[in-house]
Amino acid sequence: MEKAIMIGLDIAKNVFEVHGRTAAGEVVVRRSLKRGQVEKFFARLPAAVIGMEACGSAHHWARVLGKLAHEVRLMPPAYVKPYVKRNKSDVIDAAACWEAVGRPDMRFVPIKTVEQQAALSLHRSRDLLVSQRTQLTNALRALLSEFGIVAGKGRAGLARLVDELRAGTLELPADAVVAATALADQRAALDAAADALERRIVAQAKADKNAAMLQTAPGVGPLSTHATLATMPDPALFKSGRDFAAWLGLAPRLNGTGGKTRTGAITKQGNSPLRRLLVLGATAWLRQVKARPEKASPWLRGMMARRPSKVVAVAQAARTARILWAMLSHNQPYRAPAIG
Repeated sequence: MEKAIMIGLDIAKNVFEVHGRTAAGEVVVRRSLKRGQVEKFFARLPAAVIGMEACGSAHHWARVLGKLAHEVRLMPPAYVKPYVKRNKSDVIDAAACWEAVGRPDMRFVPIKTVEQQAALSLHRSRDLLVSQRTQLTNALRALLSEFGIVAGKGRAGLARLVDELRAGTLELPADAVVAATALADQRAALDAAADALERRIVAQAKADKNAAMLQTAPGVGPLSTHATLATMPDPALFKSGRDFAAWLGLAPRLNGTGGKTRTGAITKQGNSPLRRLLVLGATAWLRQVKARPEKASPWLRGMMARRPSKVVAVAQAARTARILWAMLSHNQPYRAPAIG
């Protein structure tokens, strides 16, 4: 068999599809592999370029195949889809991966290390627990409101109502008490689990000198810095801070034709968890600035004077992303602009 210099690999839970061609474009490898056969199969092949979609377990397989002297390139699934010819199957997807990985203008996803994925798993798990906690909170409030009992605003208002529920002072039917108590217990368990993950994230951020440096920027806390370092350990992955902000989906969407270009809302394409943290941090920073306007930079004061607060928060988040990239690139703490 002639040597395959480029291979498209469609990964799945149990069955993997391989599509390999020579330098002349001749198909020399086309077969299905069980999960346990993948590593053994590629260990026997000469070194080749392997293209895969950056989907579930892709980073694991990229590390495994990389250790076998292969060059693994991960691609966003949306960039591979245009190369799928008509219908769709795993075999066709593997051929599309082969086609896409050889394109000179293809963009690739950096392969994450085990440590990066472990750090990001803390954020993903915490986000899930917080989301489930919010669902339970809404369900508990809705259940009690059906009996004319309305909790006060915020966590404090709900906490007082839960205390009354456990004390048995609420006028509720027995079945409603049982149902509400079950929701309250489950919510308390999720609250404790989410807080435990957050404490672990904060502790790791405090122990990292780069995280401490990044927290000197306005609107940036331990959660944001921890997620930034886990997502972007090497700022050289991006040519500029603008590229990093665009990768997070904080750049405006462009619509151009006939020589006219219109900008719209942000693209929201990229790393949504980190983007959300930066926007939340920017929102908190704006609240501080409104209370003490002298802390705002001239740029921020100008934005606040003519733009809605939510638009300003997103603009500040994009600016923060560029600042974080610059701080990591030059290994310098934040330097506030002169306030005139």
